[in-house]
Formats: sequence, C-alpha cells, structure tokens
Amino acid sequence: MGKGFFRRKVDTVLGVDINDSGIKLIELSRSASGYTVEGYATQSLPSRAVVDGTLLDLELIGQALHQALSRLRTSARQAAVAVAGSSVITRVIDLQARLSEQEMARQIQLEADQYIPYPLDDVAIDFQVRGPCADNPERVQVLLAACLKEQVETREAVLALAGLVPRVVDVEGFALERACSQDFASFTPGRRVDGAQWAADAHGMGVACGLALRSFAG
Repeated sequence: MGKGFFRRKVDTVLGVDINDSGIKLIELSRSASGYTVEGYATQSLPSRAVVDGTLLDLELIGQALHQALSRLRTSARQAAVAVAGSSVITRVIDLQARLSEQEMARQIQLEADQYIPYPLDDVAIDFQVRGPCADNPERVQVLLAACLKEQVETREAVLALAGLVPRVVDVEGFALERACSQDFASFTPGRRVDGAQWAADAHGMGVACGLALRSFAG
C-alpha cells in the first residue's frame, strides 16, 4: 500500500481528525525538549458530508479543511489522517520471528483471506510487529490493519484538495488509544497558541493529537 497505516517519523506534522460532525486540526512539532502545539483549529461540516466514518462529499470536506488551515496560518503540509468505520479491520496475529519484513508481508498477503471478509483487490493492508509472543520467543505478535482502499483514497483526496500531503494513514481507534496515554495539557504552547485555552481544549483534540504523535514513532 502506498501510504500505509504505519509510516516513518517526521519533526512537524498536522493531525487531521475528520469525523461526522466536523474537522479537528492540530500542528504538532517535536524537539529534544518535548512536544510543542504550534496551533490548532476546528471546523464544522455540513450535515451528511461524513456518515459513520465514510466521507461522502469530498469537495465540501476539502473546502472545510482549507478553511481550518487558513485560520491555523501554517506552512506545514505533511498530514496524518485516520480511517474509521465498519470497513476497518484489525487483528493481532502470530508469525515466525525470523522472517524479514518482506517475508512477513508476503505471508500476510497469502493468508489475508483468513482475516479479511472483502476481496483482497479492494483492500489496503499494513502491519506492525509488536514484539515477541509471551509463550513462544520464536514467534512475534504482529498487528494487522486493513480497510477498503476507498476509505484511504477518499482521505488522500480530501487532503490533496486542501493542499496537504498524506504522511500517515492510521486507524482512528489506534489514534484515540495513543491519545489516552498522553497529558496533552503538558505540551508546550507555541507562539500562536494561548496556553490557558489549550489547557481547556486539549482533550477534545485527542484523535488529532494521537494522529500527529504517530508520525513521531520510529
């Protein structure tokens, strides 16, 4: 898959949370001293532009994202976005530890129909090794994530309409889980951010923050 759920790290990224009610956008950077919230914004969406995690009106969503970016006054263009909804499938599977990444990818493709109830030509698949199995050090636990390609492609299209480049395509549930382990109020406010307001708004930006944080993972 061209833009996987798991991508290499960057120093500054936009976390873009697109949900049924609106868009939440955050610009997050990282330095040796920690994370800095360079800016954030929210933007409502027209009714039924997004339904149950499916992006239906790409033009309107792209316009709304562009409006949020204009208020954010950012030059950042690398973005992290999430897929969500019933077409997203995650599984933890066991594989032999001695396999290379390429060999794991081939084995997952060969066995994917055991885990995914869609035609494989219609599905985007990615994976991440989580670590050795507790009961067998010769095997590793691998997190498999898959969704309909259409879900990824519509998000890439919306980002492109707003002039953004998709850096990370994550799963919304993963982003939220990542967010729950963070104290966002402790992040350093950048010069465009009111610290007191950020402390009040921080947890409402959870998924967007979780997406941005994924970009800093190795």
